[in-house]
Amino acid sequence: MLNLVLFGPPGAGKGTQSEFLVKRYSLVHLSTGDLFRYNIKNETELGLLAKSFMDKGALVPDSVTISMLEDAVNKNPGAKGFIFDGFPRTNAQAEALDAFLDGRDVSITSMIALEVGEQELKARLLERGKTSGRADDADPGVIQNRINTYNKETAPVKNYYDTQGKYRGVDGLGSIEEITNRLIQVIDSL
Repeated sequence: MLNLVLFGPPGAGKGTQSEFLVKRYSLVHLSTGDLFRYNIKNETELGLLAKSFMDKGALVPDSVTISMLEDAVNKNPGAKGFIFDGFPRTNAQAEALDAFLDGRDVSITSMIALEVGEQELKARLLERGKTSGRADDADPGVIQNRINTYNKETAPVKNYYDTQGKYRGVDGLGSIEEITNRLIQVIDSL
């Protein structure tokens, strides 16, 4: 089973690249952002709670995120593998994901990080904000807070997977196709 953590800051291209990788490797794409947006749109209890944190550019509490993700994995019992997009965001989440997968006799194959500089991230997010309708992509202050939160709370997760020998960094600059080809090279070498 191929289980990948597609990692990177907001605006690195995780969602865009996931679309290509899902098709190529027949994986199930699990994006915490998509799970949150679905729950927010449908005004579920978890969705409203998640929204209150996301609107401030803060992380949604682990317990909420983990419950949503476990439910989504359990709904795909015949999957060949998963791409975890936007999760884990903390070492505690990484440990919880490992424990959950271990209970299913599987593990994370690799964490692949899209590496993009802060100025490029800001430009990408502002551009996406013009077309996505997402308030968190249209406000430079919220964008900066999201990047700061990523750097402080999420970036250290790289070390968690690096100590397991599962971390792979990929240059996230260039055309979508160039980045996809870099990701494919890394995945095919696993």
